[in-house]
Amino acid sequence: MADTTLTMTAQDALVAMMIAVSASDEDIRTAELVKINSAVNNLPVFAGYDLDRLNRMAQMVFDLFEQEDGLDALFGLVREALPDRLFETAYALACDVAAADGTLEEAELRLLEEIRYELNIDRLHAAAIERGARARHMTL
Repeated sequence: MADTTLTMTAQDALVAMMIAVSASDEDIRTAELVKINSAVNNLPVFAGYDLDRLNRMAQMVFDLFEQEDGLDALFGLVREALPDRLFETAYALACDVAAADGTLEEAELRLLEEIRYELNIDRLHAAAIERGARARHMTL
């Protein structure tokens, strides 16, 4: 069972969204893990983040995914921990992780759609974020 007693910080919520997208197709790829680590190590929003929490967030997401209403519980925790001004950041990070391996699986697309809905991301803003993620992850 998930440790939902853990106090989730805004940074944890962002990490949880990235891990959720990576795990959504039940195949966490190396490129996705590299993208998550790169984001946590390099983006200003993660300044001062305790890297030991990464594994705890991953385990919490995995545990929640095993529960019937786990995704709803995850979104509840994320909305509670994340200020509204970081909702688009969460979506952008999720899109980057989904695009990292060069393919978008159906499960990843469904979860991104659910994130857009749950975090109330405007359609035009979502399209711009998605286009940016696609552009950053193009290959020759």
